[in-house]
Amino acid sequence: MSSNGGSELTERPPLKVDLDDGVAVITLDRPDQRNAFTGAMGIALGEAYRYCDAEDAVRAVVLTGTPPAFCAGADMSSGGDTFARREGMTFSASGVDPPAWKVRKPVLAAINGHAIGIGLTLALQCDLRVVAEDAKLGIVQVRRGVMPDAYSHWTLSRIAGLANAADLLLTGRTFGGAEAMRLGLASRCVPAEQVLPEVLEIARDIAANTAPVSVAVSKRLLWEAMEMDRETVGRLETELHQHLMGRSDAIEGVASFLDHRAPKWNLRVGEDYPRWPEDDR
Repeated sequence: MSSNGGSELTERPPLKVDLDDGVAVITLDRPDQRNAFTGAMGIALGEAYRYCDAEDAVRAVVLTGTPPAFCAGADMSSGGDTFARREGMTFSASGVDPPAWKVRKPVLAAINGHAIGIGLTLALQCDLRVVAEDAKLGIVQVRRGVMPDAYSHWTLSRIAGLANAADLLLTGRTFGGAEAMRLGLASRCVPAEQVLPEVLEIARDIAANTAPVSVAVSKRLLWEAMEMDRETVGRLETELHQHLMGRSDAIEGVASFLDHRAPKWNLRVGEDYPRWPEDDR
């Protein structure tokens, strides 16, 4: 799959998508601009996410950037017009539609280099993040006369807590990979050249060894539980268990474990994803 995301970039698509062994790797691909974010890139990323969500051959998704950067933030080549006012419905601060948490497959960010501004706030929409030790990170928008975007006021406080979110969002300061891990923004911090291999190892493990529908419902509940009370989460866990128990993957998961062999999953997200219990209420 490839996408040029519209007319802003006609010679080189702003990203590329490669699928191998159940893992789709989405690579932000404007290396001469350190993968700076444009409207075309946002459109292309949304298209890539929709493809990954709908395609049952995709079991896990990796988001990364062509070295040496992950994403250097908004493309500021237009100078003072970078953040020119846009009227009506032509502008959204969300960055990409759908966000990564809406994709029914795990989305892992391989932050292999600098992630600044929207480069970092888009990574916060992912399920897991591995960051380079020498990466420069920051949600710097308040230092550019605008404000943080891509739902970061929602994601960051839930990932790192209100005090840490206030520190990063309101100062716009930059920090490194080790601090990102200390704050809980990343699950692992490794040398830059090891970031993508590390994330691919995690993604391939997910693709091979986890039941796709089980992961899909667990991911959605994980994100939505942040807005739910304890009783609602407990009820949904019960109802979703009832959708999965007794079906072929529940049988295969136990059988493959007892037989010491790789599982052969039968259920597919495209066909077997349940109607979400809350949608009926």
